[in-house]
Amino acid sequence: MTTQVQSPPQDLLRTAALPDQTGQASRAVTPARTFLAVTTIPVGTNPVGLAFIPNGDLYVANSGSSNVQTIDTATDTVIGAAIPTGTTPAWLTVAPNGNAYVPNNISNNVTVIDTATSTVITTIALSGGPAAAAVIPSGNVYVSRFAANSVQEIDTTTNTAVGAAIPTGSGPVGIAVAPNGKAYVANRSGNSVTVIDTATAAVVTTIPGFNQPNFVAIGPSGDAYVANIGSNNVTVVNTTTDTITTTIPVGTNPWGIAVGPDGNAYTANRGSNNVSVIDTTTNTTLGAPIPVGNQPIALVVAPNNKVYVSNISGASVSVIQFDPTITSITPNSGPITGGTVVTITGTNLTGASVTIGGNPATGVSVNAAGTQLTATTPPGAAGPADVTVTTPGGSTTLVGGFTYFVPVHATTLTATPALAKLFPPHVYFPFLTATLTDQVTGLPVPGQTITFKIGSNLVGIGITDAQGVARFNETLILTLILANGGYDVEFAGAATPTAILSPSSDHAGVIEP
Repeated sequence: MTTQVQSPPQDLLRTAALPDQTGQASRAVTPARTFLAVTTIPVGTNPVGLAFIPNGDLYVANSGSSNVQTIDTATDTVIGAAIPTGTTPAWLTVAPNGNAYVPNNISNNVTVIDTATSTVITTIALSGGPAAAAVIPSGNVYVSRFAANSVQEIDTTTNTAVGAAIPTGSGPVGIAVAPNGKAYVANRSGNSVTVIDTATAAVVTTIPGFNQPNFVAIGPSGDAYVANIGSNNVTVVNTTTDTITTTIPVGTNPWGIAVGPDGNAYTANRGSNNVSVIDTTTNTTLGAPIPVGNQPIALVVAPNNKVYVSNISGASVSVIQFDPTITSITPNSGPITGGTVVTITGTNLTGASVTIGGNPATGVSVNAAGTQLTATTPPGAAGPADVTVTTPGGSTTLVGGFTYFVPVHATTLTATPALAKLFPPHVYFPFLTATLTDQVTGLPVPGQTITFKIGSNLVGIGITDAQGVARFNETLILTLILANGGYDVEFAGAATPTAILSPSSDHAGVIEP
């Protein structure tokens, strides 16, 4: 594609006939199931740039509607009124001070939005077809000027252009800053990448060897990943030596690229209406491309690893959420009565529901990164139980991940002293009594057998009633009780549907009024 520098409105966002890539060599991909976008969010006309704002919501710049809309990333719906911008807003960014900077390609200016109030603060004049914005280490913002073949720095404190324009190759678009402070600018028309020292605003070098590079993202190793529209691949640049190390085939006409918290890179393939996933450790693609909307042009990845993709011809943003994974559950056992608070660690857990042994857990709460959740176990049958986590992106099961056990409860057996009057012999209270209590619940235990002994002699048994009390008539054995100075009671222990009750015993003396 030949870019006409004099007419940025027509060229920056348009597609063009590109060479056939069917003969291009391809790398092996890792087999995986086909993922689908879990939802599609209707937005304004011709959405392009996406950027997260400090509260976690997402701004989308609608180039055809000349506005910015806010997406609530908790509900994946558009909220609030559209925020007006200049004409044809493109790839925006959000500075550390919380302001969003929106390059407006046709009206030649940059709209500054206070993301806390979603109101426009000011508009900065900037000629040359502003295209994309990126934050540099100082907190200022670089804006590429597609028709002026340069990058302009904006002071985010004063919201004014500072310093001279920094020359680039022809048709600069995407900008990304590496950990070493160097900015990498994709020159789509010049088939090159300009490297800028952001500390001095000076050009370090220009790297050739690209094919309509449009956007850049920085991987976990610090390497730069450059999406090439014209060659259907991503070029990897070593940011220490500023040399190309490899290329990775992706879908057709990748316009956008972003790296997620999982370390993978994602490309928006405008020509094939899908997203490719790159493992940046091996620099190979993972699985099949993921279908999205009509002409995906840009994407961003949330801290919880959900991928948001703007579809310029679909007036929509696709949301991709990958299958959850479980790496551990702590604790991994608990009583059959339920009520154990467990922590499940894994990935892609946002929006999760949990079942244990097929029964729903309660109180499910997921952290912002989608890597950990807490839940309360339901009641279950003794033995191992499967733990299943289900999200909008799919489900996963940890077979036998949680074990239910019947808990052991200590008990207390309390005997009541025998009451007697010797002269003349008279029993004030003709029954011996013993009360059985569950020490864990503090409740009386009914239906259990209590043995009554005098010395080594078993004299009778009693069954605890609803108040946990067992009774035995002492009338005929009073003399024996007196001779032995009291009596003993014993509970041998028992298993109930909800607990194993431990043995207990007690000795009671004689009260002689």
